[in-house]
Amino acid sequence: MGFAVVLNTIASAARVIAAAAFLFSLLVWLMHWAVRSGKVEPFNPTVRALRRLSDPLLRPVERRLVRGGANPQDAPLWLLGGAVVGGLAFIAAVGWLLDIVGELVYRAQGGGRMLGAVVLHDVFSVLMAALFVRVVASWLGIGPYSRFMRLVHALTDWLVDPLRRVIPPLGMFDISPFVAYIVLYFAERLILQAFF
Repeated sequence: MGFAVVLNTIASAARVIAAAAFLFSLLVWLMHWAVRSGKVEPFNPTVRALRRLSDPLLRPVERRLVRGGANPQDAPLWLLGGAVVGGLAFIAAVGWLLDIVGELVYRAQGGGRMLGAVVLHDVFSVLMAALFVRVVASWLGIGPYSRFMRLVHALTDWLVDPLRRVIPPLGMFDISPFVAYIVLYFAERLILQAFF
């Protein structure tokens, strides 16, 4: 029972961190909006203190916006959107990891075979998630050589590349990641039925 309390505490902490990041970015956006619309003086001590706190976060966003040809004054709004999306992704990732840990602990009490089945299922789940990320990243134009995508491609290239050589694309669509997902799904089922 104590272990479940620890997992719930960690999940609650993740939600609090995401909410704090959202509230901070909302406050930064409101401050920038109030200064631009003339409702607040830009040299107000509170505005200057908040600006000192938010500038390390806003500068990289502003640089990225300038490189993309967008207005750098929109950086607070992009920060707010990033806090929302990033917070939801953070909560989901922490929940997923806690589910895995909880299931491993629960299954470990059932013996080695049960634990082996759970570990195998989790390995296949990570590979399937990497395939999903790979497809979505290709839609968003994120290249395979970015730091995060190198890991995703390292996890999936061993299966996608041979399938790509065999399966022709359907027009502009490469269906090899979809076929790889199906192969992984059925491989997991076959291995679990054969050994566990």
